[in-house]
Amino acid sequence: MSETAHTIEAVHHIGMTVASLETALRFWEAFLGKPARWTTVLDRPYLSRVVGYPNVAISAAFIDLPGGGVIELLDYQVAGRTANADATANPGNVHLCLKVADARSTWQRAVDCGAKPISPDGPVAIDGGPNIGAQAAYLRIHDGITLELFQTPRKDRSA
Repeated sequence: MSETAHTIEAVHHIGMTVASLETALRFWEAFLGKPARWTTVLDRPYLSRVVGYPNVAISAAFIDLPGGGVIELLDYQVAGRTANADATANPGNVHLCLKVADARSTWQRAVDCGAKPISPDGPVAIDGGPNIGAQAAYLRIHDGITLELFQTPRKDRSA
């Protein structure tokens, strides 16, 4: 095992750059059913050195996910921002996958909160590979970000 593997402890947060903090918060707060933990403007001098934008100010919010994860929404207040193409196949595209107890009902909740389904009929049954019996669905949320919902296979209760 490499030396690096010994120093990584856990995922601290998942950052998402957004065009509008308000729009992103509308989705996440409705979808998760709770407000953001913290909203602020990040503008300390160290931040410019970290992100590489001189004198940057970022409107930000932290949202707690079930199970301990945190989403950090970042609305950079800089000129010349352009949206990334939302096609999943494009290099650099990243998606967030949430493990869910019921893919169908969570998919419907996401759609009701404004997500656009990739598969209009809802979650798809996985019929091969290591996740056989699971269900998955991709949806597009604010800013073209891909949200995956993943329901693990239900255990055979007859055994």
